[in-house]
Amino acid sequence: MVSSSVVSELEGTLVKDPDPFSYFMLVAFEASGLVRFVVLLILWPVIRLLDMSGMRDVGLRLAIFVAFVGVHESEIESVSRAVLPKFYMDDLDMEAWKIFSSYEKRVVVTKTPRVMVERFVKEHLRADEVIGRELIVNRFGFATGFTRSEGGSIADRVRLLFEDHPQPDMGLGRIPSGSSFLSTCREQSHPPFINNQEHNRQFLRPIPVIFHDGRLVKRPVPSTALLIILWIPFGILLAIIRLGIGLMLPMWLIPYISQLFGGKIIVKGKPPPTPPPPGPGSSSGVLFVCTHRTLMDPVVLSTVLRRRIPAVTYSISRISEILSPIPTVRLTRIRHVDAEKIKRELAKGDLAVCPEGTTCREPFLLRFSALFAELTDRIVPVAMNYRVGFFHATTARGWKGLDPIFFFMNPRPVYEVTFLNQLPVEATCSSGKSPHDVANYVQRILAATLGFECTNFTRKDKYRVLAGNDGTVSYISFLDQMKKVVTTFKPFIQ
Repeated sequence: MVSSSVVSELEGTLVKDPDPFSYFMLVAFEASGLVRFVVLLILWPVIRLLDMSGMRDVGLRLAIFVAFVGVHESEIESVSRAVLPKFYMDDLDMEAWKIFSSYEKRVVVTKTPRVMVERFVKEHLRADEVIGRELIVNRFGFATGFTRSEGGSIADRVRLLFEDHPQPDMGLGRIPSGSSFLSTCREQSHPPFINNQEHNRQFLRPIPVIFHDGRLVKRPVPSTALLIILWIPFGILLAIIRLGIGLMLPMWLIPYISQLFGGKIIVKGKPPPTPPPPGPGSSSGVLFVCTHRTLMDPVVLSTVLRRRIPAVTYSISRISEILSPIPTVRLTRIRHVDAEKIKRELAKGDLAVCPEGTTCREPFLLRFSALFAELTDRIVPVAMNYRVGFFHATTARGWKGLDPIFFFMNPRPVYEVTFLNQLPVEATCSSGKSPHDVANYVQRILAATLGFECTNFTRKDKYRVLAGNDGTVSYISFLDQMKKVVTTFKPFIQ
């Protein structure tokens, strides 16, 4: 590594977009709800006008106030931990990152509140320090919407940070931004950054964002945010129609009707034939081992097979179970109890299972539970993947009962289902292989089919990152569930 230190501006340098407005929109939507999201968008022309009039700091303070006032500190930290890193990473300037990562000590300067970016730059960009505005929080833990800058100007804070060390070797920032800290650095570099072969040799990749939460698929720049707001009424109506189709029509008819309402399923591979009705002496059913992208995975599988395949579940909500067009078998996470439940279902016929135990949005597969490999040798791996335009159909922080609603609110949801061949006997436990070897093998072939990467992460790892707990489900009352729905549409001032 190049010796010593670098100080870099975040907006417009490490991330390409110099305007942080879309990130304030994310905080407004995910931490507070639709009303604040709309209000902030309505104020965007005012913020933009202030920016163009040379009152950039006033416009920034207005955006911060509207996005944060009345939001609890824990909710702000939750969004900064679970939602924002994905969008920052998607906008990362790789040439700037190559220069930034080649220094030993790394400092990031942001004009937004520090809490918004600290998790991302420290855990994914390996930064040592973050210099930004500090949100003022009242004694009840709610943000006042105002900020303070501790330690004077940014240049003074950079000097204070390096008071016991030589001045920073490199400063990265935009010339028009007036980044005062650049004058404290020995050298300066400004975007656009040119590909440097020396930095390529020392290239250290940023730590990928494997787990992320939040309902919005796209970063809500003003045009995208307006499109989302205009679409929501139509999306809700479309979701109701699509749910009604799934509940009322026979399974064989759903693929044809769903295309009329924008849905699309791409099938690859050869699905196994429909088994004969179970009878005395008949073999157990096929166990479809699926990758887990959304709660719709087993429903889409049943749609493709034109018959209702029961699915084992753990953490879906009661509402999702009621809306499900296929039978569900709730597991307990008690190994011997779950094993008996799965054996009983297989004795009746085919069954679908997602051994990851939870969904993952990124191109990674979580560690597979080996339980399924112990219970049958009739295993058919199924690679599931999906694409949506506006809303994610999974959540770790919110209420899972809204997952099917958000999925069907997308204009054109697309599912890809790839059937692999049934595992040969020599690849199952019957040939003496351990359940873990079988599970790992199935994970590898599914990852290779999708072009994904295998990981050893589990459900607990995901929930510790996104929700600050281990993902243990505790059932709550209907009243509490309704309160969670209401929080999606919290008023502007909490």
